[in-house]
Amino acid sequence: MYGYIKGRVMEIDPNYIIIDNNGIGYLIFVPNPYGFSIGKEYTIYTYSNIREDEYSLYGFKTKEEKEFFLKLISVKGLGPKMALPILATGSISLVSEAIENENINYLKKFPKIGDKVAKQLVLDLKGKLNVVSTGMFKKEDHSNELTDALIGLGYKQSDIKKIISKIDSTKSLEEQIKEALKLFLK
Repeated sequence: MYGYIKGRVMEIDPNYIIIDNNGIGYLIFVPNPYGFSIGKEYTIYTYSNIREDEYSLYGFKTKEEKEFFLKLISVKGLGPKMALPILATGSISLVSEAIENENINYLKKFPKIGDKVAKQLVLDLKGKLNVVSTGMFKKEDHSNELTDALIGLGYKQSDIKKIISKIDSTKSLEEQIKEALKLFLK
């Protein structure tokens, strides 16, 4: 329904951002909300998810991210909320490579992705991916935001506690999230 929405980010939550466009605040679920800055203007490429019990907007900084997201949700058993954490790693090329190489163990490390969905990803997308990686994170460091962001991506508090001490707290929030996701994927 909407191709993109251009406006100022008014609020950032661990799961979404609210972007103001001509006095209307759009709540948009994004892979990494902390990649945005409050008060800054962005063009967000959107996907409208319309179901009988829900109307949601999903947003992406680039067209490539949106295209990759659309390919992910075309997989049987993989919905929009399961696809966002996959994009949050910031590396479309690594996920594409895992699918092409049938690396089920790598794919199962994402939240809510089990053996069945990982195999379905490979079955449905192998040979169909030709997307280039794009950077997605830009924000300053705040330790509580890191935990909130990881919880928002579907990771459990107990799992976060295990890796949080291994993350360099002097890095930006963007780098901390990337480092945390890499630790989860090991």
